[in-house]
Amino acid sequence: MKYIPSPIEVPYRVKYQALANKSGRMQYYRQESGKGRTRIGRQDFIYAYNEMDIIAMKPLRTNLSTSIFQMEFYIRKIN
Repeated sequence: MKYIPSPIEVPYRVKYQALANKSGRMQYYRQESGKGRTRIGRQDFIYAYNEMDIIAMKPLRTNLSTSIFQMEFYIRKIN
């Protein structure tokens, strides 16, 4: 998978992130535009990924391991 950044800023309402901590365990976050991020549960993240209209996705690099996949995705409106 190759990530090609967009030169245009994407207007979004909510950003979801799946990040690995130092031990490799996944932590999930929800961040509304212009506000701080809030930690959420795995089920909430999965629901957002499967049910909401995603407008952009961004893979995130990690220095921990090549087998760990981190990502964030953006949603324009909330269902």
